[in-house]
Amino acid sequence: MAKMDPVVHFEMPYKNHGRLSKFYKKAFGWKMQKLGKDMGDYVLAGTTETDRNRMVKRRGAINGGFFPGKGRMAGACPHVVIAVDDLEKTMKKVKAAGGRITGGPMDIPGIGRYVSFTDTEGNGVGALQPGRM
Repeated sequence: MAKMDPVVHFEMPYKNHGRLSKFYKKAFGWKMQKLGKDMGDYVLAGTTETDRNRMVKRRGAINGGFFPGKGRMAGACPHVVIAVDDLEKTMKKVKAAGGRITGGPMDIPGIGRYVSFTDTEGNGVGALQPGRM
């Protein structure tokens, strides 16, 4: 059977950080952490416990985040991130399968290399090659 690459992260837009954080803390017990302007006011959503390398402890569980839903991101939909072994190969496979790379690969310090793409239906998706911890 061919290797399947798992979903490892989710993202959704938000309009109001305080309201968002309060809702997910109260409704689900998530740990919400707003990053600064230098990180685009991104809000990390801890939905499950992680180890010292920030990897989830419970198999199949994922953490995620929220981004400001304003400007060009106003109509953004939920977004998933897929873990891959080789980002460059994955970019070639995405293109060959009919997808479109929507930005250049970027390094996320302490996490790995990431690229955004759209699938054949126009859905925004991300691919992440985790870095060595």
